[in-house]
Amino acid sequence: MTGGDVGRSHQGPEGNVPRPSRRITLANVSRIFSTSFASVYPHYLTKVEKKGRTKADLDQVIAWLTGFDESELSRHLAAGTTFEDFFAGSRLNPNASAITGVVCGVRVEAIEDPLMQKIRYLDKLVDELAKGKPMEKVLRTSASGGAISSRN
Repeated sequence: MTGGDVGRSHQGPEGNVPRPSRRITLANVSRIFSTSFASVYPHYLTKVEKKGRTKADLDQVIAWLTGFDESELSRHLAAGTTFEDFFAGSRLNPNASAITGVVCGVRVEAIEDPLMQKIRYLDKLVDELAKGKPMEKVLRTSASGGAISSRN
């Protein structure tokens, strides 16, 4: 296969058929920026609860990343704050750069747009929480309180 517009192939009626790759376009990126955090939060919650985690666990992860306390988070959810405004008002955890790995086929540490990287940091933390990782590892802390990195 050649060109940047095809990904893996899949079996179609005529044999292997190239499948278009996911393209990240400005329209797709700006759409998530203007999406309300409150509209995505229930999906995060469903994902972690299906794996036996709680709303408190999810809120703890969000608080760790953003610096929002319970009342600030509740205000953002009630107001329908966009992801752009949600992260603009956040106090990003200094250890957030220790969040590494792949979300939606993209390495989070390689994302150049600062807002998109913050959104993917949150996605990665939610994924790790749903996978049952211990909270200490999800929050990149060691028993002594220092930062640790996660390879995944």
